Amino acid sequence: MTSNDSEFMAFLDSRVDACQAKEIDRLMSHYSPDIVYYDVVPPLQFAGADEVRRNFVRWFDEYDGPIGLETRDLNIATSGDVAFAHMLHLDTGTTKNGVDRAIWVRSTVCCRRSNGKWLITHEHISVPIDPQTLQPWVPPAV
Repeated sequence: MTSNDSEFMAFLDSRVDACQAKEIDRLMSHYSPDIVYYDVVPPLQFAGADEVRRNFVRWFDEYDGPIGLETRDLNIATSGDVAFAHMLHLDTGTTKNGVDRAIWVRSTVCCRRSNGKWLITHEHISVPIDPQTLQPWVPPAV
């Protein structure tokens, strides 16, 4: 692993930590002002840091307490000032209405380093579904 790879992995870990703690300002420090973010919730595309911030606040507000976010199958590629990663996340926690939630999401993150700092310029989140039921698919090994 190169020092560039290690730096980028630390950046991704910091992003996950901010999500788990629901620290919106720290989380948003990872995003470019002109971020384009594709999510599974309407309107499906969020453009710009203000829209992405509102979407994260909405997500944080669904949970009573911290959010569990376990990363699996992380793959990264870095080259100079560009990097991308794809991974699976197990998103867990208790919703404000008392439901224990566990859902797998797929995530792809594209980044650019500017002035020595990585920033996410594009992120794509998707939820695998069972095509027969159109319900979220849960792998057997959960």
